[in-house]
Amino acid sequence: MLSVECVPTRLGWDCDVEIVDGGTRSRHNVRVSREELERWGRPGEEEPDGLLRRSFDFLLARESPRQILKSFELGVVGRYFPEFDEEMRRE
Repeated sequence: MLSVECVPTRLGWDCDVEIVDGGTRSRHNVRVSREELERWGRPGEEEPDGLLRRSFDFLLARESPRQILKSFELGVVGRYFPEFDEEMRRE
């Protein structure tokens, strides 16, 4: 199960993502800029919730929840996974 809560900031959003997998729970803080939502969000998406769900589906297909950084800016995912940009634009 994945839950996402985002709070608007001056530059975008500050989001808390919680992953519950069986008895394991992990929490992550992700900052999303307006530019990142425009780049990777779906047309008409005004909040980053959907983008974060898709991003975490992408991450969880490649690593366990414990391996995902606890705090990061969404744009850094592409440094670890070069295919992230293309995958997010394709969805």
